[in-house]
Amino acid sequence: MPLAGYGIRPARPSESGAIAALLARAFADDPVMAWMVPAADRERRTARYFRLSQRQQRPRDGAVRVAATGDGRLLAAALWAGPGCWKASAVQELAALPQYARVFGLRGMPRAAEVQNAMHEAHPDEPHWYLPSVGTDRGLQGMGVGSALLRQQLDHCDRLGQPAYLESSNITNIPFYEGLGFRATGEIRLPGGGPTLWPMWREPAHADAPSPG
Repeated sequence: MPLAGYGIRPARPSESGAIAALLARAFADDPVMAWMVPAADRERRTARYFRLSQRQQRPRDGAVRVAATGDGRLLAAALWAGPGCWKASAVQELAALPQYARVFGLRGMPRAAEVQNAMHEAHPDEPHWYLPSVGTDRGLQGMGVGSALLRQQLDHCDRLGQPAYLESSNITNIPFYEGLGFRATGEIRLPGGGPTLWPMWREPAHADAPSPG
């Protein structure tokens, strides 16, 4: 049943901690996050990761958006990056290394680097909007909140005639993204027996250009 009584808006800087906690809960069973982040204190570490992700995202076009009720309860959150803005600079990555080490630990850092390298290698060159992370809070999945949050930006993509791209880290989410117009373009197989990611591409509505191979 669709959930009523909420709106879609840009996130406020004061909400970064609550957004990080929401996304950590949403990604609690994510195969790739579980592969990178040590089991001990995983939710707190994952929340720290999403706080870092938001800080790196906010200077970019699109930034952080939320579905929230009028009284400020956060229901879902999405990070977006506009065309040409998906990749953090070398300076940003270097500055963030100590914080990444606190998230992933000694065992997880090499795995996190492998994930990043594999994703960067598969990332399309064609200008597009990029969705690195989206999550709906526990107990609210299937109620239309996440799709409403994403449709706002995807409608904007359609108006601009611009495609969108994401990597699904959980095969069970693929039908959800397909319902929004995304199509899987292949697989990203992580080395060392790691899980698989599925790159997904969405052409703007009414566009006939082929997906990148």
